[in-house]
Amino acid sequence: MADPMKIRAQMKGDICDIKILMSHPMETGQRKDSDGKVVPAHFIQSLSVDLNGKTVISGQTGTSISRNPVFGFKVKGAKAGDKVTVNWLDNKGDKRTDEATVS
Repeated sequence: MADPMKIRAQMKGDICDIKILMSHPMETGQRKDSDGKVVPAHFIQSLSVDLNGKTVISGQTGTSISRNPVFGFKVKGAKAGDKVTVNWLDNKGDKRTDEATVS
């Protein structure tokens, strides 16, 4: 299991600014190791962000995303104290869910 995500959710006026740092190797499957063997693909393929249990963002990613990716979103309708839940699933079946509170 990957390290916990770092999630920051802050109100800026009437918009919630959400930033997420994910710890993941994000291997493309095209790189070779020091022995010349191909490093198998290992990447996040789906991501979702929920606000108080309601999905506000859902998407798919691929091998072009960098190692330890950072994503940022702006969401209307949030308020301080709301719960933000971030889920991801990678191509090997690993998944991670973390939560933060809007400040």
